Amino acid sequence: MASLCVAVLHTCDYRSAMRFILLSLMIALLSAGCDRMITPRHAQQLKDAESKAAAGDFARAISLYESALEDRPGDAEVHYKLALLYDDKMNDPLNALHHFKRYLIIAPNGARANDVKGFVKRDEVALLTSLSGDALISRAEATRLRNENLSLRKELDEARGRAHIAAIEQSPTPEKTKGAAKQTYVVQRGDTLASISRKFYKTSTRWKQILDANRNVIDNPKKLAAGQTLVIPARTSSR
Repeated sequence: MASLCVAVLHTCDYRSAMRFILLSLMIALLSAGCDRMITPRHAQQLKDAESKAAAGDFARAISLYESALEDRPGDAEVHYKLALLYDDKMNDPLNALHHFKRYLIIAPNGARANDVKGFVKRDEVALLTSLSGDALISRAEATRLRNENLSLRKELDEARGRAHIAAIEQSPTPEKTKGAAKQTYVVQRGDTLASISRKFYKTSTRWKQILDANRNVIDNPKKLAAGQTLVIPARTSSR
């Protein structure tokens, strides 16, 4: 009788162990399957979004990036790309601020964190200044924020742009006007005055300076023609 009880117990232990092993295997397989389903979809969405942005279909690119965030809301790089699209292409500082701040929350020490902090300050000033006309913020506060932004922009320019500026000043240029070196830029597909301003000045707010220097070649400031050559005014301390 004792031997029979021992045999039954051994049989129960064996069955329990087998059930545990099978359950573990099923969980592992299901997890692997989920990873295979999510990762390719996310990667494809990012690829499609980049393709649409390059083609100038910024609204569709934003929609694809937003959809990618539904799967992975913690993707800081997607938040950064969305912020740039809203900022440079859609002229929407409110949504740009949201995604810039999400980037800083997710990656406070990320590779783009310093740039993003500058963009946040600038967009806050642009947004608050635009609202000041409706008495939602005092002009004194708007001025304070603008001065703070200018100070931060100067620090960023000195920290990140010194080498670039020195290279421009030292390189030989075919023509000079009143001692200021002239640069030119060939417009690429999808470029806007704001994005070109960011490329050369580290801020999109100086687009009008580029427009003023190229009114003889720019027919429509909202739709630049790919291939045309623009003059890029030299940096000035007053701006």
